[in-house]
Amino acid sequence: MGCSFSGLNALYDSTAGDVWINENRFKVIRQLGEGGFAFVYLVKEVVNDTSDGGVSKKFKDPSHVSDDGTYAMKKVLIQNNEQLQFVKEEIRISSLFNHPNLLPLLDHAIISVKGTPEQNWTHEAYLLFPVHMDGTLLDNAKTMKFKKEFFSTSDVLQIFRQLCAGLEHMHSLETPYAHNDVKPGNVLLTHRKGKPPLAVLMDFGSARPARKQIRSRSEALQLQEWAAEHVSAPFRSPELWDCPSQADIDERTDVWSLGCTLYAIMYGVSPFEYALGESGGSLQLAVMNAQIKWPTTTLNPKQSYPDALHQFVSWMLQPQATVRPRINDIVIHVDKLIAKFSH
Repeated sequence: MGCSFSGLNALYDSTAGDVWINENRFKVIRQLGEGGFAFVYLVKEVVNDTSDGGVSKKFKDPSHVSDDGTYAMKKVLIQNNEQLQFVKEEIRISSLFNHPNLLPLLDHAIISVKGTPEQNWTHEAYLLFPVHMDGTLLDNAKTMKFKKEFFSTSDVLQIFRQLCAGLEHMHSLETPYAHNDVKPGNVLLTHRKGKPPLAVLMDFGSARPARKQIRSRSEALQLQEWAAEHVSAPFRSPELWDCPSQADIDERTDVWSLGCTLYAIMYGVSPFEYALGESGGSLQLAVMNAQIKWPTTTLNPKQSYPDALHQFVSWMLQPQATVRPRINDIVIHVDKLIAKFSH
């Protein structure tokens, strides 16, 4: 999908709270979140009598059509050409994937805007997605911690299995892609009555072809700098913290993040975040040595999980990438655990 730069393609009418994305109009209901130069809004499509099916006619998958016309819209303020290329790349990469556990980009537009002394951005991007009102795994973890609630072993495995399915799709493309930022904040959950939550992986802003040959110190440092900017530290694999001058990087960087995320589904945080709270503690050192600290569950038996899940996490968190399992190995193993622990 190409980006269009026509000013007619996305118009923001702040007085009416309406946004046009290409030929479709949306009413802004409220802001859902923000980060950096991006804002996420809950929007509702404004359909008039002459409408020929609205935005839904563009969707490849009919399941993406919203029953009540509501969607999530991400608005990105773009200040320079580097940011513009970054957003265009996110749009291009998002269009490569088609999987129920990967958040689909439904429509998009990029417009030029005239800068003012108060407004120093040159373009605005509008990206339309399905809305998941139950928030992210991170949001849920915070709420559950407050309520002293935990996912059941079965739900932990079912949520994790869905993330594996989404990543398996990315890793299995002709050119395998790594997500590069798998973490609870990038997993959307939808609670379903009598069923495990639906889990959808989002935010492909850091996704890149997974396989890189590093053949010099400068290439290694370049990768580390990129990772420091794009890959969340508590979920970043050892080879992205300290890359050797001779290395073949592959999609198993995601497997490390996946192991950290499985731990977080159980305990609400990355297995290495404890290092941030320790005097003289080093997150990088904890990661490089795979120093996992398991919570003591004697005070809260509800938070105790089978040892098999702890072993599963440790299997994924092998500092040496070459011995770390691949996603298809993980899928086989998680299916065995689901068969064993699902009621």
